[in-house]
Amino acid sequence: MMTDHAFIPEWVVLTALIMLSSAMLLSLYRLAKGPSLPDRIVALDLIASLSIGFTIVFAIYTGQVRYLDIAVIVALIIFIGTVAYATYLKKKYYD
Repeated sequence: MMTDHAFIPEWVVLTALIMLSSAMLLSLYRLAKGPSLPDRIVALDLIASLSIGFTIVFAIYTGQVRYLDIAVIVALIIFIGTVAYATYLKKKYYD
């Protein structure tokens, strides 16, 4: 629910949610049909990044700042997972 002090129009927030939803559907398709494991991992990483976008847009929509903390925590977890996967690929292909 938009509050009176919000500077972003509601149609912008709804458009952002629609765009994030369509990107999420395309990512889920790549996750299901990915020809290789790296494609599926990248799709999963994208889904997690899109969930950060959803959280930020929801925080703007509701005016609750505490949701931004959740977005930061998810971003840190995504970063750690991406680094772990890159280390795995480096050991698999270059050692």
